[in-house]
Amino acid sequence: MKAVLQRVSEASVVINGGERRSIEKGLLVLLGISPDDTEEDILWLSRKISGMRIFTDSEDKMNLSVQDIEGEVLLISQFTLFASTKKGNRPSFSLSAPPETAIPLFDQFVQTMDKLMNGRVETGLFGAHMEVALINDGPVTITIDSKYRI
Repeated sequence: MKAVLQRVSEASVVINGGERRSIEKGLLVLLGISPDDTEEDILWLSRKISGMRIFTDSEDKMNLSVQDIEGEVLLISQFTLFASTKKGNRPSFSLSAPPETAIPLFDQFVQTMDKLMNGRVETGLFGAHMEVALINDGPVTITIDSKYRI
């Protein structure tokens, strides 16, 4: 699994031109799933994200996690994180998990994050057209790959 975390003062998603879901201060997380991802990746990555100390404390040092600040998470499925750009100018998405694999893993990831965050998680809709808006605070953007835990 790959995740892009953005520290935000607010973020929202409009799904298929209709429903809007939003969060206040917290994290916008773009999540890509590969065919070989497992429950172990879900557990490791969700704990890593919820514990990532990228929010500032009273001394303006990045010392606090999204849990520490009682922030929210907006979680968006993002198969394009596994784009291969080796050949030509049109990316290949063959390294992304197909929907029949990715949807159950995404749903499980959402449930795991929801438990860790005490219900402060919003999501987009897997496979839908989404318009994501955010105010990146900092800016702070972090990438994490569950296959590279070093």
